[in-house]
Amino acid sequence: MAIFLDENDLIIVQGMTGSEGTKHTTRMLSSGTKVVGGVNPRKAGQTQTFDITPYGPMADKVEAGQVEVPVFGTVAEAKEATGADVSVVFVPPRFAKGAVLEAVDAGMRLVVVITEGIPVQDSVEFRQAAEAKGVQLIGPNCPGIISPAKSNVGITPADITGPGRIGLVSKSGTLTYQMMYELSDIGFTTCIGIGGDPVIGTTHIDALKAFEEDPDTELIVMIGEIGGDAEERAAEYIKANVTKPVVGYVAGFTAPEGKTMGHAGAIVTGSSGTADAKKEALEAVGVRVGKTPTETANLAREILLG
Repeated sequence: MAIFLDENDLIIVQGMTGSEGTKHTTRMLSSGTKVVGGVNPRKAGQTQTFDITPYGPMADKVEAGQVEVPVFGTVAEAKEATGADVSVVFVPPRFAKGAVLEAVDAGMRLVVVITEGIPVQDSVEFRQAAEAKGVQLIGPNCPGIISPAKSNVGITPADITGPGRIGLVSKSGTLTYQMMYELSDIGFTTCIGIGGDPVIGTTHIDALKAFEEDPDTELIVMIGEIGGDAEERAAEYIKANVTKPVVGYVAGFTAPEGKTMGHAGAIVTGSSGTADAKKEALEAVGVRVGKTPTETANLAREILLG
């Protein structure tokens, strides 16, 4: 099984005709993801051609060649015509709020927001709208979600791991990819990059809850980073609700004091939000925490394989 995304989901791409949308739609289609439409009001009624080269664990189920994908004027039209209930957003920051709100209003089940640089106030507005409508929102400023050998929505390379027994949730896109590669010998049920902005949709806790309920996920890897208190809150949740083993990594152990780091949410105040403080909170509830991604992967491997 997988969480939030599986092989039955039909996907539409908002911003599919832009450079980033085109590039990553090609990758999604090439890895077997069921992309059935795009949205661009200026190109409604047209189609876009993608040159497909199969890759990843579903390569044998993908036919090489050209694929024509229809473009719709609105998300509601795309949903009605295709039956899709998942949308991925590759829209520039200034238009992203409108795109997400459109997807939420259309009743999409899952909306994945790849765009970075979205103003925090915009993120607050569309997160509140998603919560009010019961829409699962992932991002913004994230790599998306992949259930290996099932579906891949976002920018995660599909060929670095296959299906397996580990669930992964991460603030960092790059560390998502590294951990997938480090543990590719075991594989994953689902990998989610939740994004590093101060305001995001799906949280560590949301993913932990879903992985705990997924019968095929035997171990959870949680990657956090300095700043905020998301990892401390996740530790409290793990203590009360998670019975499966959890292995953690907190990016930023070597961050210079007072130095602004890359993610907008990586803001440390005093001793709160430091990597050491987060490590201590997680270890206090039984989570084994690695000092490096490789050490973290080895801890997971030790638990699962002995």
